Amino acid sequence: MEPLPPFATHVVGNQPPEFAPRNLWRDDHALREAVAHEGGGDFTDVLAGYGALAGDELYRLSFDAHRDRPRLRTHDRFGERIDLVEFHPNYHRIMEAAIGHGVAGLSWSHARPGSHVARAALSYLHHQVEPGTSCPLTMTHAAVPVLRHAPTLAEWGTKAAVSHYDPRDIGIPHKRGVTIGMGMTEKQGGSDVRANATVAKPLAGEGEYLLVGHKWFFSAPMSDGFLVLAQAPGGLTCFLLPRWRPDGSRNALRLMRLKDKLGDWANASSEVEFADAWAYRVGEEGRGVATIIEMVMLTRLDCMLGSAAEMRMALAQAIHHARHRQTFGRNLSEHALMRNVLADLAIEAEASIALAMRVARAVDRAPHDPHEAAFARITTAVGKYWVCKRAPAFVNEAQECLGGAGYVEESILPRLYRQAPLNSIWEGSGNIQCLDVLRALSREPGTGSRLLAELELARGLNAEYDEHLAGLRPLLDGGIEAEEWQARRWVEAMALGLQAGLLLRHHSLAAEAFCRTRLGGDHGNVYGTLPGGIDLAGLIERALP
Repeated sequence: MEPLPPFATHVVGNQPPEFAPRNLWRDDHALREAVAHEGGGDFTDVLAGYGALAGDELYRLSFDAHRDRPRLRTHDRFGERIDLVEFHPNYHRIMEAAIGHGVAGLSWSHARPGSHVARAALSYLHHQVEPGTSCPLTMTHAAVPVLRHAPTLAEWGTKAAVSHYDPRDIGIPHKRGVTIGMGMTEKQGGSDVRANATVAKPLAGEGEYLLVGHKWFFSAPMSDGFLVLAQAPGGLTCFLLPRWRPDGSRNALRLMRLKDKLGDWANASSEVEFADAWAYRVGEEGRGVATIIEMVMLTRLDCMLGSAAEMRMALAQAIHHARHRQTFGRNLSEHALMRNVLADLAIEAEASIALAMRVARAVDRAPHDPHEAAFARITTAVGKYWVCKRAPAFVNEAQECLGGAGYVEESILPRLYRQAPLNSIWEGSGNIQCLDVLRALSREPGTGSRLLAELELARGLNAEYDEHLAGLRPLLDGGIEAEEWQARRWVEAMALGLQAGLLLRHHSLAAEAFCRTRLGGDHGNVYGTLPGGIDLAGLIERALP
């Protein structure tokens, strides 16, 4: 052992190198194959470029953007009400890069077959490194088709789709691009938005109203405009509420406080009160839920993508660490039990992105294909429930692969772990998703038959899969009706069937192992309990070359 330098107590060794820079697109076989299978291949250059940017510069910027939380300034130093939220400069740099590369607008600015699939892949790449900014990006993307219901708001829809980020707090006429937030939840109602008490009073101008009330969760409060629900004379109605009135004056929305959240620290979430806030009606009076539901479908897809992205980054961090950290004379990744854990996580991560990208294809084709529209209607809820439920335990298992280092803020794992429960709550918690699936099956029979047709495509490829499909068929073809208390069991079975079918049809290395463990029951209750006969090394190498 060589002598130490003066004043040194030890030599630092046996540490993995920095994770970044890394091209998140190039290193993700499962993502690249899913994009190709689902029709997004024309956008490969865009995705490769953003994968390199996200895995390098944005990854580095994300730590301060997350750590330095947004601050609310209700008044300026002279006592004037300003209702501003201040962010770390890195937040704005990340938002500028994301919007500039189409994370919020590619589906609309380059609308052609596969654009929704490519935009979904961009969102997945982005969320891996900075999930907090995904909230305003998701809502801006999802708001565009809703805004198109109101011809008077055409400028809003156009500017929400462009690849230009402008964080200035000024009116829309002075901006090339805008972001959109959302406010539906109130104290007394939660997910039951029909219990909303905010009142909308019509004005003389066509479609113009004044809103009085509150929102308990008002997401991304520095957005330029917000889609909100309020009670008009004709019932619950959707409105666009801007930060600035058309006459150039500040609108009467008051930010009361920012939410002190478990995670999602880079993003500001707030409570707000409306004191005769000016708003413009979107859709018909009394049709608020029906108007905004198109936005909800798109944001649910992004919840699914976000959870899959968190799993992907956690897995990549765990494999990277295990390949470079030595214990008991060998690299961690060479120990049989660690290989079992990493391979099991790799199977789960690949199944998650395969399902999310298949749903993205359905969303892409829904406007022109009623079968895909029916498939998207039910699978956004199925996938949102299942993939988002899997994320917290998955991220925790990946943390454990790093030991204590995975519990320290200097790694990205604590951020991912705090983020992981959010997507299962946002846009409707697990019970809401499962009840929505049952509602679709009972009220829209075409959804069940379309889901069954999709599952039938993999029949005959695996014995466990065929047995699983036989158990689902009576429900999906209308032979039986599921009772509410069984909803979670049925939705889980649908999600597993969809994931298994996709892996089998894509001839994935993970397919047989997924069917054997997730469908056939040859698996324990935690990750790392794969049975013998599975190519552990191959699954790990496929997950991170």
